[in-house]
Amino acid sequence: MISAGDFRKGVTFEMDGDVYQIIDFQHVKPGKGAAFVRAKIKNVMTGTIKETTFNPTDRFPEARIENKEMQYLYNDGQLYYFMDNETYEQLPLDKEQVEDAIMYIKENDNAIIRFYQGKPFQVVPPNFVELVVTHTEPGVKGDTATGATKPATLETGLVVNVPLFVNEGDKIKIDTRTGEYLSRV
Repeated sequence: MISAGDFRKGVTFEMDGDVYQIIDFQHVKPGKGAAFVRAKIKNVMTGTIKETTFNPTDRFPEARIENKEMQYLYNDGQLYYFMDNETYEQLPLDKEQVEDAIMYIKENDNAIIRFYQGKPFQVVPPNFVELVVTHTEPGVKGDTATGATKPATLETGLVVNVPLFVNEGDKIKIDTRTGEYLSRV
C-alpha cells in the first residue's frame, strides 16, 4: 500500500479499479484546514489525464508494472510487431499502444514494453535515438548568427527543428523525452 503523502513522480497505484501514474504532485498546507495532496494523474491503460486532490492519509494498493525490452520488427499496416529478445515470441500491438513511441523507433531497434497484469499498454523508446535526415531545405549561407532552425524530416517520418547546417543524409541525435535535436553524429 502507498499513502498519498508518499506520492512521487512516476509512482503507479490502483484506484477505483484503474491503474494510475503520478505525472505531477504538490503537497499543500493551507493556513487553515487540513493539508492535502494535489496531483495530476494519468490512467495508464486509456492515457486520460486528470487532476485530483487526496488526503495525505489516503492509502492505495501499489500497481506493479513490468518492463520488458523487446525488438521492433515490422508494421503490417494495422499492427506493430515486437519480438521478445529471450523467447523470440512475437507480440502484435495496436497503433494506440505505440503511437507516442513509433516515430522514434526503426525496424530492429529495441524499446521497452510496459505490462500491467500481463497486458501490454505502452511502448517506451530509448531516451536518445540516432536517425537519418531524409528531407530538409538547404541552409542559407551567412544566416547562422541568430541560431535559426529549419524543419527536417527523419527516416521514421518524424519532423524536428534542426540548425541550418544540418543537411539531407546527416545522422542526428534526438532526445525522445522532449522530441528535440541534440547533435549531429
